[in-house]
Amino acid sequence: MTKEDEKYYEQYFGLFLHPGWKQLLTDLNESLNSYRIEDIKDESSLNLVKGERTILHRLVNFEQSMKETYDMILESENAETL
Repeated sequence: MTKEDEKYYEQYFGLFLHPGWKQLLTDLNESLNSYRIEDIKDESSLNLVKGERTILHRLVNFEQSMKETYDMILESENAETL
């Protein structure tokens, strides 16, 4: 892993420890759970809700995704040195 890659991941890991990140996740989860199927009036509304939920899911799962990617890189590098 390059120094730039290490810095990239370290900055995100620092962000994930910040109370503001936890607060954002709480707010995003509340938004995600607030959708009601009864509020979807037509296909256009359905497509809008699908798009919004996709974005919210990506944000909510971003921390885990970054950690998994980082771990995969480390495992790959360790396997190469064996």
